[in-house]
Amino acid sequence: MRQLMWFRTDLRVQDNSALAAAMQAGPTVAVFLLSPAQWQQHDDAPCKVDFWLRNLRHLSEALGQLGVPLLIRQADTWDKAPQVIAELCNEHEIRCVQVNEEYGINETERDHAVADRLGEQGIQWRSHLDQLLFQPGSVLTKAGNYFQVFSQFRKVCYSRLHTALPPLVALPHPQQALGINADAVPEAVPGFATPEESLRALWPAGEADAHERLETFADEAIGDYHQQRDLPAKPGTSQVSTYLAAGVLSPRQCLHRALMCNQGEFESGNTGVITWINELLWREFYKHILAGYPRVSRHRAFRQETEALPWRDAPQDLAAWKEGRTGIPLIDAAMKQLLATGWMHNRLRMVVAMFLTKNLLIDWREGERFFMQHLIDGDLAANNGGWQWSASTGTDSVPYFRIFNPVSQSQRFDAQGRFIRHWLPQLNELSDKDVHNPRARKGGDLFAGCDYPAPIVDLSSSRTRAISAFKGLSEARLPSLFDDDSQAPWRN
Repeated sequence: MRQLMWFRTDLRVQDNSALAAAMQAGPTVAVFLLSPAQWQQHDDAPCKVDFWLRNLRHLSEALGQLGVPLLIRQADTWDKAPQVIAELCNEHEIRCVQVNEEYGINETERDHAVADRLGEQGIQWRSHLDQLLFQPGSVLTKAGNYFQVFSQFRKVCYSRLHTALPPLVALPHPQQALGINADAVPEAVPGFATPEESLRALWPAGEADAHERLETFADEAIGDYHQQRDLPAKPGTSQVSTYLAAGVLSPRQCLHRALMCNQGEFESGNTGVITWINELLWREFYKHILAGYPRVSRHRAFRQETEALPWRDAPQDLAAWKEGRTGIPLIDAAMKQLLATGWMHNRLRMVVAMFLTKNLLIDWREGERFFMQHLIDGDLAANNGGWQWSASTGTDSVPYFRIFNPVSQSQRFDAQGRFIRHWLPQLNELSDKDVHNPRARKGGDLFAGCDYPAPIVDLSSSRTRAISAFKGLSEARLPSLFDDDSQAPWRN
């Protein structure tokens, strides 16, 4: 019985649940749908779409070695997917479609519609767990609800992993050629500009490069991850989030590689490894939140009472934040990094998000959307979860009164200002002290002839304003509190 493997955000042949199931069940054809209008509606970044296309070319080659042709079809929006997939099945006499599950509300509705259409034609639909370690709905509280606190979720995950570690899926054996030619993967799609070559060079496509990055991190940096991950001027993070978001790497592969560095331990042994595994579980946690609480897919606050917050309508401040000209060096350097590379360091994502939502008191949804429009590793669950964590509107959120000061964050994690100097070269001549807060020096203006703006907001008074806004909400319904930020999400 001929199978159709429908690739989405799972662009790999190794450890791919649906691909292995399809090739085991029968002769397999693969397809990827180009959906530029849908991607625009989802604010997918041009660099991310370009990354998909580059990986598709590698995927097509890898599938060819397995005897599987990769076809490219157009479904501009996902409401066209049922017809496109059904027609493809009829064209190639396919009797079963195999997919890996996705969890956004639009993705879920799309898959239900396709499955219903195929069912009318007597074509089977098979979906598989692949993006996650645990099936959403299988890690629940004693009351049968989805967890809303990460530490509790993590505890149950650990207990499950100790008893049943998700195995890696074997690479399928090649099949006999089907006599179907693979389609050419386009160089670009309408509405998405090709990014600068300097950005593309930072994120080489293909499984080989993804695994090389993971191996380098495991061999050289994972042991110190807990100490180095917060230092933006150092390569202390794995930077595999881009490959995870596109499915070029699987979370199972990442977990197994980490365990190899720690004698198979989750909770003891090397602190760096344990910390990185926790970040894989943060990713897992937000995917489960996406499945269990669909409102977060609809641009709604997880903590519904925070919808009453009096966000400011401040387009000039928002534009300054987006363009990296707030006059706060760490904020501006981080935004310059995002615009140039399609990526931002883990801690800085929290710092710039908190600055926008607390110091500028601008709605977190503005920042969430801007990040998705520029991040090469943009992922709805992680991005939404991180923004709502920082804005104190989400599950397990940071307390509303604990607001990162970007100057002290810069002094603490980039003491010599190396990160700032790299992205804001106009500040190169300032001392290690002044580079974090140039306007703080007494007795003169450091900026005579220097092209750098004055701060658009006073950090102290804006902090007071934010606290006052949150205090206006019901005290009894405010987010749960943390003692520190060691449980912070948004790790890369």
